[in-house]
Amino acid sequence: MPTTQGDIRVAALYRFSPITDREAVRDALFAACEAGGVRGTLLVAHEGLNGTIAGPQAGIEAVLAAIRALPGFADLDVKYAWTGDMPFLRLKVRVKAEIVTMGQPDLDPARQAGVYVSPTDWNALIADPDTLIIDTRNDYEGEIGAFEGAVQPNTKSFRDFPDWFRTEGRALMEQTQPKRVAMYCTGGIRCEKSTAFLKAEGVENVHHLEGGILRYLEEVDQADSLWRGDCFVFDERVSVGHGLVQGPHSLCRACRLPVDEAGRASPHFIEGVCCERCRDTRDDEQRLRYAERQRQIEIARKRGVDHLGAAKGT
Repeated sequence: MPTTQGDIRVAALYRFSPITDREAVRDALFAACEAGGVRGTLLVAHEGLNGTIAGPQAGIEAVLAAIRALPGFADLDVKYAWTGDMPFLRLKVRVKAEIVTMGQPDLDPARQAGVYVSPTDWNALIADPDTLIIDTRNDYEGEIGAFEGAVQPNTKSFRDFPDWFRTEGRALMEQTQPKRVAMYCTGGIRCEKSTAFLKAEGVENVHHLEGGILRYLEEVDQADSLWRGDCFVFDERVSVGHGLVQGPHSLCRACRLPVDEAGRASPHFIEGVCCERCRDTRDDEQRLRYAERQRQIEIARKRGVDHLGAAKGT
């Protein structure tokens, strides 16, 4: 077991497979997480499961065993990492309409998704000039890291991706006439849904990175990598690099966006209160509230406890 990265196991997972009794699954998984000392977020929808959880290895294994025991989930794919500090403040297991919200209810990614491309084959695919590479993540994610040559839709939300493709994306394809499209995201879930969407829009030769950026950073040597920068992750690690080593970013507690070393050096950055991005979008009342929250966090840190660390209900 790795020791340099700590003894907290992080598991990022998703699977598109129908779930009939979502409430029963939610309750069972919440109980399994709570029993194993596991925190994080799991989303349960009719279309499947999605989430990232962290905790002791035995607790993580117990939760994954419970998920794999569900009908259609025996082949659940999981991406692992290690960290020294618990990256989540609480446990949330929630029923949702979609496990990743795109607003396209007629899609069936389990049946319609594009061709999987392994991390070891990804470089050759995206280095081909006849391949159009599309990043399906949001603008702030693409700002801190991306694959060479990727188109950045600069969407604020994954819900915006269909509109982007139907306007700018479609126009770009008509202009460049690529032989194929290659799409990627953090862990694979958004590109499964977006490749299904492109196929529903009539685009046939669509590929996506199996396991997402996280698997690529884990399996591809940095010397051979076409990835540039860091990958934003939705937990307290904030970003990771090759080998899934924690990156240099922290999180602005006001806008929840990543801040690098230069951003923290800005005169407009106030820990826990605002950053360069959001300094003009918060009023005095909000700033006072954020400052008090930061004060409480620092008090908790000095006491050696997690602020807001108690697990919440579902």
